Amino acid sequence: MKRLVVVGTGPRLYREFMLRRIGGRYDVHLVIGRSAEWEMPYVSGVSVVPGMTADGIVAAVRAVAARGGVDGVMTWAEDHVVDTALAAAAVGLPGPGPDAARACRDKHVTRSALAARGVPQPQSELVADVAEARAVAEKFGYPVVIKPRAGVASQAVALVRDGEELADHFASAHRLPAADLRSPDRSVMIEEYLTGQEIAVDSVVRDGRVLPVFVSHKEMGYAPYFEETGHWTRGDDPLLGDPVITRFLTRVHAAVGYATGATHTELKLTDEGPKLIEINGRLGGDLLSYLCDSASGVDPGLALAAVSCGDAPDLTRTRALCAGIRFAYPPWHETRVEEIAFDESALPPEAGLAVPLVRPGEVVVLPHKDLMEGRVAFATAAAATREELSAALDRALAALRCTWSPA
Repeated sequence: MKRLVVVGTGPRLYREFMLRRIGGRYDVHLVIGRSAEWEMPYVSGVSVVPGMTADGIVAAVRAVAARGGVDGVMTWAEDHVVDTALAAAAVGLPGPGPDAARACRDKHVTRSALAARGVPQPQSELVADVAEARAVAEKFGYPVVIKPRAGVASQAVALVRDGEELADHFASAHRLPAADLRSPDRSVMIEEYLTGQEIAVDSVVRDGRVLPVFVSHKEMGYAPYFEETGHWTRGDDPLLGDPVITRFLTRVHAAVGYATGATHTELKLTDEGPKLIEINGRLGGDLLSYLCDSASGVDPGLALAAVSCGDAPDLTRTRALCAGIRFAYPPWHETRVEEIAFDESALPPEAGLAVPLVRPGEVVVLPHKDLMEGRVAFATAAAATREELSAALDRALAALRCTWSPA
């Protein structure tokens, strides 16, 4: 059994199923910033690194390698993609490469790398203040997208239609931490707004070869923000085999120099062809990997573990279903939750997970400039068609029983 170091785990609700699967196939050593809890049944060893600093993570992986050897190092945590790449390089194991990991973490570096290779993407410029932001927006033409240079989960990303809205949103984008950036004072990006279908492709990469694993489709809400209110995927999505998209993904990964690991690439299918929104150096969140397994029988976590150990991943599809997740939100901008639970007897047969995300007594705030976490529950389902899936998710969320009041 090969020994695999996993750096960080993330929320149990979203990542336990992957660690459970990986723990059944590999001798897993966990590097984490606290004492292991729910992770213990799936790992053989734990290194606690207070603060999860880059130096501490690299030292922990070196120590594990020195004691008994390591075959691979991996993470699915956004905060640790660069640190994990540094650790893999330090012990001579496959990885994306530190520079490629940084290019995925820093959206401005991504844009610069793609521009140097002529890879299609929206116009984008880095700005330091509102005056610069307005000048760039007027050059591109409204509406434009404002985003933080190193943000995650669409936090502080907004579509703005004029200079007043731009000024209103600038402080939120500028306020987000710009960790590991060389120019933290220039941490806001103004970008051309692209029209067209938006998709995300999760891939594993082995020695520079990009292997698409699944395509996910977003459901969006709470404009002008880009809140992801749901996702769905098909086990036999024709976009997976589209040669135009496959060639585009190869160009994107080559531009940032990504060698080995997993990526979550978001792109718009415009009238001029695919254009990159962003590339992330880890698997997608929001249970996307779980949905992939439900729809196709392919486990992206195991695929990442394989390439991290230098092996070919098993991407054999055993199902061709549609699987999705949909999130529930409160009715008021600030809502106090009094009771919340799913009526299991009302859930449709296609439903999978149905989970409240808040507890009685909590106050929940709808997505706004400084917060993109207004979810109160979610439900997943799998069905034969997209239409059947959507109907099943509707029925599943209708089974959510809540009492609440304006806060």
